[in-house]
Order: sequence, then C-alpha cells, then structure tokens
Amino acid sequence: MLSYESKCENLHGHNWIIVVYCKAKELNKDGMVTDFTHIKKVVKDTFDHKYINEVLDVNPSAENIANWICDHVENCYKVSVQESEGNIAIYERD
Repeated sequence: MLSYESKCENLHGHNWIIVVYCKAKELNKDGMVTDFTHIKKVVKDTFDHKYINEVLDVNPSAENIANWICDHVENCYKVSVQESEGNIAIYERD
C-alpha cells in the first residue's frame, strides 16, 4: 500500500526485466561466482506468475523487488528492475 493516492494501487501487472550482478574475490570450485541457474531459480520461483503483493511484506515497488533479490541471491551486490520502458530501479550495496 502506498502512502499517497496512485493508479498503481489498483491490481496491475508488469513484464519485468531483471538484471542481477554478482561478484566474488575468487571463483568457486566450478569456476563461477554464482551459478545462473541458482539466480533464475530464486527469482522465478519467487516472482513468476505470482501476486507480488502477497509475496513481499512491503510495497512491491521495483526498488523493493531489487532489494529483496539482492538479499536472496548469493554474492549479489546490485540488481536492476525494469517494470516498463524508461522505468528502471537499481539497488546497489555499498
């Protein structure tokens, strides 16, 4: 729920474009920072074809989605979430 009146309060959907950035000082034993399959599993299992208002405990803004993904993907330091053309939120850890 927003703290102000907005058309986004109504049920609506987006075709998200999500970019996950991971880093490590060294590659793991398989020669990776984080396996893309694991990243996709976290994101898709959580958000794909779901009512996001019931997934997150906070307003499901692109910023909060980026923050959630960054918190749940191993070695993640940055996530960009595009909810529509020209509307992109980037969450990045220091």
